[in-house]
Order: sequence, then structure tokens, then C-alpha cells
Amino acid sequence: MNQHLKQLIDLSRVDKEIDAFEPQIDEANSKFEAALAKKQSIDTDIENLSNEIKDEQLKKHKNELHLAELSQKLDDNSRKSGEVKTEREMKSLQLEEEIAKEQVTFANEEIERLERIIESKKEQVEAAKVSLSEIDANLESVKAEVDKKLEVINNERQKVFVEKEKLLGTTNQKGLAFYQKIRRWAKNTTVVVVEDQACMGCNMLISDKILADVIKAEEITTCPHCGRILHVEATNE
Repeated sequence: MNQHLKQLIDLSRVDKEIDAFEPQIDEANSKFEAALAKKQSIDTDIENLSNEIKDEQLKKHKNELHLAELSQKLDDNSRKSGEVKTEREMKSLQLEEEIAKEQVTFANEEIERLERIIESKKEQVEAAKVSLSEIDANLESVKAEVDKKLEVINNERQKVFVEKEKLLGTTNQKGLAFYQKIRRWAKNTTVVVVEDQACMGCNMLISDKILADVIKAEEITTCPHCGRILHVEATNE
């Protein structure tokens, strides 16, 4: 096999190995990121619930002020009843008292309803805080586990980087430039095998002549359809 072709095949293999580390890193990070996202979600829930509790407490306070005003009004009407001189004034006073009592009933019911809502939301906050505490306790161990995995991955990746540096130092520069030009668009399919007389990059059939050139491997041969570098597996050479 042409030495320059062998170098490009080896370089392609190493580049694939390097790229394969990225999903491993993403997978390792995903567990910690998922736990962190859950923590942030619970933090947001607690903040939203706390704001909702404040809103309900404000509504309750307004009803309590209104209730106090109504109570004062009923007291005033009670005093006025002793000063009424005409039947018309008495009926007017009674009507005001009936309306005030209805409003008192409504205000009390609204305060009770708001108290139930506030209590329910407070229970939700407490439950969320328990979940948050559990996540916080687990987060450190998850981070340690992820860091350990990343250390192993990075150590393996560093070995491959060293191998690539050695290859780059010995690879023909003209061939390297040609390889890098194709890799810009073909990525990890820059160098592909030929199977059943077809380029495994574009799956197009190649001619007998090109297949013979690929099998001889005396020169670097590219696919006439897509431009990828072709070779056959060593066992078929």
C-alpha cells in the first residue's frame, strides 16, 4: 500500500476516535446537568409559589380591612338606630345593615378561601424544599461521579491526541492538505472503504478501473462521484 495513503487512513481512524469522545463527554455531563436542571426548576417553583402566597396574603389583608370597615359601619348603624325619627330613615338604615351583613359574610368566606389557598401553597413550598434538599445532597455525589468519568475519558482522549500529533509529524504535507480539504465537508467520512464495488461515502458504484486502482493502492484514489478518499479493508487487499 502507498505509504501516503496508509498515513491518511491512519489519520482518518484517529480523527474518528477523537470525535467519538464528544458524545461520551456529553453523556457523562448529562446526568449532572439533568440534576442541576431539576434543582433550578424546583428553585423556580418555590419562587413562583412564594410570590403567589404574597399575592394571596395581600388579597386576604384587603378583605380583612374591608371587614373591619363593615364592622365599623354596623356599629355606626346600631348607634344611629336610636336616633331614627321616621320610618323611611329606619328602612334605609335596615337596608344598609342588610347589605353590610351580606358583605361581611362574603368577606369572611373569601378570607377563609384565601387562607386555604395560602396553606395549600405553603405545603407545596415545604414539599418542594424537601425535594430540593434531597437533590442538593445528591448533587455533590453526582458531580464527583461525573468528574471521575470525565477524567477517564480525557486521559484516553489525550492518548489519541498524542497519536495524532505523531501522525501529523510524519504525514506528507501535500497529502495532509488534500485530506483536510475533504474533511472540511466530509467530516469522518473523508476516507471510506469500497464494498461491493461501491463507495461507502456516497453509495455510488465505481468503475472496474477505479476499483482496480483502489485495490492496488499504489496511489491515493478518490471517488469520481463524491471526491472521498477510497481504500479497501486490509483483509481484502
